[in-house]
Amino acid sequence: MPTNKVSEFNNYRSLMNDKILSGDNKIIKRIFNLDTNAFKEGHLPVKTKELLGLVASTVLRCDDCIAYHLETCFKEGVSKEEIMESLSIATLVGGTIVIPHLRRAYEFWEALEDNS
Repeated sequence: MPTNKVSEFNNYRSLMNDKILSGDNKIIKRIFNLDTNAFKEGHLPVKTKELLGLVASTVLRCDDCIAYHLETCFKEGVSKEEIMESLSIATLVGGTIVIPHLRRAYEFWEALEDNS
Protein backbone atom coordinates (compact mmCIF):
# COMPACT_ATOMS: atom_id res chain seq x y z
CA MET A 1 0.00 0.00 0.00
CA PRO A 2 1.33 3.45 -0.79
CA THR A 3 2.11 5.45 2.33
CA ASN A 4 0.37 8.50 0.81
CA LYS A 5 -3.02 6.83 1.34
CA VAL A 6 -3.51 8.84 4.54
CA SER A 7 -2.61 12.20 2.99
CA GLU A 8 -4.76 11.48 -0.09
CA PHE A 9 -7.73 10.74 2.16
CA ASN A 10 -7.17 13.87 4.27
CA ASN A 11 -6.62 16.16 1.28
CA TYR A 12 -9.77 14.94 -0.48
CA ARG A 13 -11.83 15.14 2.72
CA SER A 14 -10.64 18.67 3.46
CA LEU A 15 -11.21 19.88 -0.11
CA MET A 16 -14.72 18.47 -0.32
CA ASN A 17 -15.71 19.60 3.19
CA ASP A 18 -14.62 23.15 2.28
CA LYS A 19 -16.68 23.03 -0.91
CA ILE A 20 -19.74 21.63 0.86
CA LEU A 21 -19.56 24.08 3.76
CA SER A 22 -19.04 27.06 1.44
CA GLY A 23 -22.60 26.50 0.20
CA ASP A 24 -23.85 27.98 3.47
CA ASN A 25 -26.51 25.32 3.99
CA LYS A 26 -27.50 25.68 7.62
CA ILE A 27 -28.66 22.08 8.01
CA ILE A 28 -25.41 20.65 6.68
CA LYS A 29 -23.36 23.08 8.81
CA ARG A 30 -25.32 22.06 11.90
CA ILE A 31 -24.81 18.36 11.17
CA PHE A 32 -21.05 18.91 10.77
CA ASN A 33 -21.01 20.92 14.00
CA LEU A 34 -22.97 18.26 15.86
CA ASP A 35 -20.52 15.61 14.68
CA THR A 36 -17.54 17.70 15.78
CA ASN A 37 -18.99 18.38 19.21
CA ALA A 38 -20.15 14.80 19.80
CA PHE A 39 -16.57 13.52 19.68
CA LYS A 40 -15.08 16.15 22.02
CA GLU A 41 -13.94 15.24 25.52
CA GLY A 42 -16.90 14.83 27.85
CA HIS A 43 -17.99 12.22 30.36
CA LEU A 44 -16.30 9.76 28.00
CA PRO A 45 -12.72 10.39 26.91
CA VAL A 46 -12.05 11.15 23.23
CA LYS A 47 -10.30 7.78 22.83
CA THR A 48 -13.45 5.92 23.92
CA LYS A 49 -15.71 8.01 21.71
CA GLU A 50 -13.47 7.40 18.71
CA LEU A 51 -13.46 3.65 19.31
CA LEU A 52 -17.27 3.76 19.53
CA GLY A 53 -17.33 5.74 16.29
CA LEU A 54 -15.01 3.19 14.68
CA VAL A 55 -17.25 0.28 15.67
CA ALA A 56 -20.42 2.05 14.51
CA SER A 57 -18.80 3.10 11.23
CA THR A 58 -17.62 -0.44 10.58
CA VAL A 59 -21.04 -1.92 11.24
CA LEU A 60 -22.56 0.74 8.96
CA ARG A 61 -19.85 -0.05 6.36
CA CYS A 62 -18.61 3.52 5.84
CA ASP A 63 -14.97 3.36 4.71
CA ASP A 64 -14.47 7.14 4.93
CA CYS A 65 -15.78 7.16 8.50
CA ILE A 66 -13.63 4.17 9.40
CA ALA A 67 -10.52 5.94 8.06
CA TYR A 68 -11.38 9.13 9.92
CA HIS A 69 -11.87 7.33 13.23
CA LEU A 70 -8.76 5.21 12.72
CA GLU A 71 -6.63 8.30 12.19
CA THR A 72 -8.07 10.04 15.24
CA CYS A 73 -7.56 6.88 17.30
CA PHE A 74 -3.97 6.77 16.10
CA LYS A 75 -3.44 10.39 17.15
CA GLU A 76 -5.04 9.61 20.54
CA GLY A 77 -2.50 6.85 21.15
CA VAL A 78 -4.82 3.89 20.70
CA SER A 79 -2.79 0.71 20.25
CA LYS A 80 -3.09 -1.67 17.33
CA GLU A 81 -4.35 -4.30 19.78
CA GLU A 82 -7.13 -1.97 20.96
CA ILE A 83 -8.07 -1.24 17.34
CA MET A 84 -8.19 -4.93 16.45
CA GLU A 85 -10.26 -5.76 19.52
CA SER A 86 -12.71 -3.00 18.64
CA LEU A 87 -12.85 -4.15 15.02
CA SER A 88 -13.49 -7.71 16.22
CA ILE A 89 -16.57 -6.44 18.07
CA ALA A 90 -17.66 -4.57 14.95
CA THR A 91 -17.24 -7.71 12.85
CA LEU A 92 -19.18 -9.77 15.36
CA VAL A 93 -22.04 -7.25 15.41
CA GLY A 94 -21.97 -6.47 11.68
CA GLY A 95 -21.41 -10.00 10.44
CA THR A 96 -19.25 -11.28 7.64
CA ILE A 97 -20.45 -8.53 5.30
CA VAL A 98 -18.07 -6.12 7.11
CA ILE A 99 -14.98 -8.25 6.42
CA PRO A 100 -14.02 -6.21 3.31
CA HIS A 101 -14.19 -3.08 5.49
CA LEU A 102 -12.10 -4.84 8.13
CA ARG A 103 -9.45 -5.49 5.46
CA ARG A 104 -9.41 -1.84 4.36
CA ALA A 105 -9.33 -0.70 7.99
CA TYR A 106 -6.31 -2.88 8.66
CA GLU A 107 -4.63 -1.54 5.51
CA PHE A 108 -5.32 2.07 6.55
CA TRP A 109 -3.96 1.43 10.06
CA GLU A 110 -0.77 0.07 8.49
CA ALA A 111 -0.51 3.25 6.42
CA LEU A 112 -0.86 5.32 9.59
CA GLU A 113 1.92 3.29 11.22
CA ASP A 114 4.11 3.64 8.12
CA ASN A 115 3.67 7.43 8.14
CA SER A 116 4.58 7.86 11.81
